[in-house]
This record gives sequence, structure tokens and C-alpha cells, in this order.
Amino acid sequence: VQLVESGGGLVQAGGSLRLSCTASGSIFSINSMGWYRQAPGKQRELVARITGGGSTNYVDSVKGRFTISRDNAKITTNLQMNSLKVEDTAVYYCNLLAMGRVYWGQGTQVTVSS
Repeated sequence: VQLVESGGGLVQAGGSLRLSCTASGSIFSINSMGWYRQAPGKQRELVARITGGGSTNYVDSVKGRFTISRDNAKITTNLQMNSLKVEDTAVYYCNLLAMGRVYWGQGTQVTVSS
């Protein structure tokens, strides 16, 4: 199983970015897909998660600004990030819970400048 992320980059505060993650390989029994982030010197934290049934949850700091979506047929998840803040700067990792295991992408850098 491989997760490939795209869409990170540099943006000014108040701007938007869209992250995408596509899973490939022999995948079944998907529980959920999601996004985590890790800023320098901090622990990795859950940003948003979406289940196969479409239920979502977000960390409080991004509620109302970020939206997670999922294409079950393509095993893809997207994270639309609006009204970005400097504190959103981090490496963002795609996460897949499937077949009783956890899979991670390689990470994509998001940098928000003031």
C-alpha cells in the first residue's frame, strides 16, 4: 500500500491550499482516511478524518476553515484549507486505516507566511 500526497507549498496568511492523497495497492476494509500534521518541535496531531460513511471530525483549531472530502472509488482524500494561519505551518501527512493497519504518506510541507 502506498499513499502519495500533493498540494503543499508556500502561501500567505489568509490564503488557501488544497492537499490531495491517493492510495494505491491491494486495499480493502477501509475504516477511514485522514490528515495529520507535525510542526517543528511538536507532536504529530490529527487535523481531520473522514470515514467510509462520510462522517468527519476536525481538530478544533481548523473547524470552519478546513474541509476534508473523500472519493471512495479512487481511494483519494482531499483537504481544502482556507483562511490559513501562520500556526498552520507544518508537514502534513496522509493517513489510512485499513485492514487493521495504519498507513502513512511521506508528508507534504505547508508553510504559511505572515
